[in-house]
Amino acid sequence: MAKITVQGTEITIITTRKDDYISLTDMANAKKNETRAADIIKNWIRTRTTLEFLGAWEQLYNPDFKVVEFDHFKMQAGLPSFVLSTSEWSEKTNAIGIYVKQGRYGGTYAHKDIAFEFGSAISSVFRLFLIKEFQRLKEEEKKVLAWSAKRELAKINYHIHTDAIKHNLIPATLTQQQTSIIYANEADVLNMALFGITAKEWREANPDLAGNIRDYATINELICISNMENLNAVFINEGISQRERLIKLNQIAIQQMKILMEVESRKMFK
Repeated sequence: MAKITVQGTEITIITTRKDDYISLTDMANAKKNETRAADIIKNWIRTRTTLEFLGAWEQLYNPDFKVVEFDHFKMQAGLPSFVLSTSEWSEKTNAIGIYVKQGRYGGTYAHKDIAFEFGSAISSVFRLFLIKEFQRLKEEEKKVLAWSAKRELAKINYHIHTDAIKHNLIPATLTQQQTSIIYANEADVLNMALFGITAKEWREANPDLAGNIRDYATINELICISNMENLNAVFINEGISQRERLIKLNQIAIQQMKILMEVESRKMFK
């Protein structure tokens, strides 16, 4: 679940396995001169234009949509006596594009395509701002997912790194505590090469932050640290001294960060 704010109105978005559904109830609250959000949705769904749009959407994406029931509703659309609720529409036609949610964050929710269409019932300007804020949210989510993916890659590569340390740098007679010191020391080789600071120095400089230095790294830094873990594992297997490895890795870090920043800049100006 996520929330966006459109012209001062907070709107809930629920993401399912397949797609995003936006709260029409929250959107309807933007019409402050109206008494009930449910009435706004009912008045919108009962029009012929809306029913034709909903029917077309369901026939495109829902193989179980009951077209006969839909035609029945469409024939009545426009009549003064015709009334249709969201629940009735979903139950009678087996629709999936719009539904009523009970309990916390309850209300009427619709697939983003339908919600954007409903936005016009609020105002054309509201609809445009809704689309803009929704797109901004999706871009932010992509960045978070990309960061998480790179962080997981760094963790996987960390095992390659520690395996090289285990088989080349740790004598069999060392205690568990002494072994941990060697692992931490090698991790700091990478930290120094990329960040110019050890894990201990970072913790002392950031006592209020949870986690470690890599939890606050940028995507580019995570890409670089993943590459460096693999390279350091190779260097360790080749028997290169720690001092030489640190110099090599620092040079590589500078070069790779420069390239990654240039790539990012080109994307921004495309």
